[in-house]
Amino acid sequence: MDRSAGQKSAASYLYPRIDPFDQRMMAVGDGHSVYVEQCGNPDGIPVVVLHGGPGGGCSPSMRRYFDPEIYRIVLFDQRGCGRSRPHASVEDNTTWHLVADIERIRDALEIGKWMVFGGSWGATLALIYAQTHPEAVRHIILRGVFLMTEAELEWFYAGGAGRFWPDVWSRFVDPVPEEERGDLIAAYHRRLFSGDSVTETRFARTWTSWENTLASIDTDGPGGESPGDYARAFARLENHYFTHRGWLDHDGQILDRMDRIAHLPGHIVQGRYDMICPPRSAWRLHEAWSGSVLRMVPRAGHALSEPGISAALVGIMDALRQEG
Repeated sequence: MDRSAGQKSAASYLYPRIDPFDQRMMAVGDGHSVYVEQCGNPDGIPVVVLHGGPGGGCSPSMRRYFDPEIYRIVLFDQRGCGRSRPHASVEDNTTWHLVADIERIRDALEIGKWMVFGGSWGATLALIYAQTHPEAVRHIILRGVFLMTEAELEWFYAGGAGRFWPDVWSRFVDPVPEEERGDLIAAYHRRLFSGDSVTETRFARTWTSWENTLASIDTDGPGGESPGDYARAFARLENHYFTHRGWLDHDGQILDRMDRIAHLPGHIVQGRYDMICPPRSAWRLHEAWSGSVLRMVPRAGHALSEPGISAALVGIMDALRQEG
């Protein structure tokens, strides 16, 4: 398979279609069941894939970053999204519930140590999980770093990114009365949890469109509307997590606890022009983590599907095959 750089689509760098050899619904307590799948080599190097959002769910394309002859690939839909149930539920749905779910999955699959692969919110969760269970992690691979800090939330929901995308920002802000625009996360929270399905879906689509529009460097405006069920789960879960600042003890907690995983090796792939998770977070993480290698992709935004980001991630996973 050609791994050389060039003007290609993201799909050019990925492995061909990979089908699961195991799919299951796993009860994780609190009335939640999460969808879990395995694909690739049952005896291969285990790697768990943590999707973004919160609320994004996993997709078949996420399997294709890994050589199926080498890796035992584990994907799951986090609580409340994708095929997990109950759908769009925020009850008993916190960062710490997800960390516990990851451990339940590892235990159920009888995996000792695994690689942890995550992007955006998935990178946040990967770091928090690794800091909580360093004994279970052998390598960390991150993309589009988000550290769940106040500065990052202000950038995206208080007008920072909007200075580069004023027309799209206007679509996000205009549905909210002027007197509520000082805290857009709170203003959207009231509407996403209003109890009126029409209102919740309308504001969920607006919330989701703001993020999706800025994901790719080649985007120049909003695309089509997201399906209502997807948008409602994505927006409610993301807003719920951001309202509670990820249930972290203090702002900057992830960087403050990097000593817990200083011994672990890691790779960070970051788009130079990422408008959702600006590169400063990836740089700060790299500076605080002596075991990390940072790859800044010159012409790339936030999306996993950016060709340069896909090429970098597949290249890293190909190189890490020797760890088996």
